[in-house]
Amino acid sequence: MYDSEHAQPALRLSGVERRYAQGSGTLDILKGADLTVYEGQTVALVAPSGTGKSTLLHIAGLLEHQDAGEVLVGEKPTAGLSDAERTRIRRLDVGFVYQFHHLLPEFSALENVMLPQMIRGLSKREASKRAKELLSYLGLGQRLEHRPGELSGGEQQRVAIARAVANAPRVLLADEPTGNLDPRTSAHVFNALSQLVEATGLAAIIATHNLDLAAQMHRRVTLREGQVVEMA
Repeated sequence: MYDSEHAQPALRLSGVERRYAQGSGTLDILKGADLTVYEGQTVALVAPSGTGKSTLLHIAGLLEHQDAGEVLVGEKPTAGLSDAERTRIRRLDVGFVYQFHHLLPEFSALENVMLPQMIRGLSKREASKRAKELLSYLGLGQRLEHRPGELSGGEQQRVAIARAVANAPRVLLADEPTGNLDPRTSAHVFNALSQLVEATGLAAIIATHNLDLAAQMHRRVTLREGQVVEMA
C-alpha cells in the first residue's frame, strides 16, 4: 500500500535530456525532465502523441540512453553503467507492459509467466508456483493451460501483467496497457493492475489517454515542452 509519509523512491529521473538528429539540426524531446515515483505509487502519464511519453518510459526502463541527466533505480545511479549492468537491472528491477501483450503464442499462460523467472535462474517448480499465484490473483486460475489465442484480449493483457511482475521488480512501466481494449475490459484490467501494485508495493508509471483511469491513480503528470509537469 502506498504510504506518502514513509514510502521510499523506487525510480527517479533527474535532469533527463533526450534529443534526436533531424535533418541538419536536432529535435529536443526531453529537456531537463524530473520525476520521482515512490514504492506502491501509481503515476498516470497523460500527454498527446508525439510529446515523448514512450521515450520517457524507454529511458526510465533503461531501454534507451539519455543524452544528459540521471536515472536512479532504487538509489542506484545508472548513467555510467555498462550495457550488461543495465540489462541486469532491467531484468531484475523493471517490468514492462505494452498496449499489445507480446505473449509467446506457442506457450500457455502459465508458461509465459514462468519463462522470465526461469531465465532469472529459478527452478521450474519455483517458477510454476509463483506463476500460478500471480495468475490466480489476477482471476486467471482456471485459464493456466490456455494459450494466448484461446484467451480474450483482457485475459491476454492480465497474463502480460503477471509476466511483467513475475520477477518482483521495483518498477512497472506500462505504455497504454488498456489502449487496445473496450471500456469495460479496460476498467477490469486496470483494477487488476492497481490491486497488484497495492499488494506488492512496486511503483508504476502508466501512460494512458484514458482520463477516467488516470483520475484513479495516486498522481497524474504530463509532458510540456520536454519537462514533466504535475497535473491537478
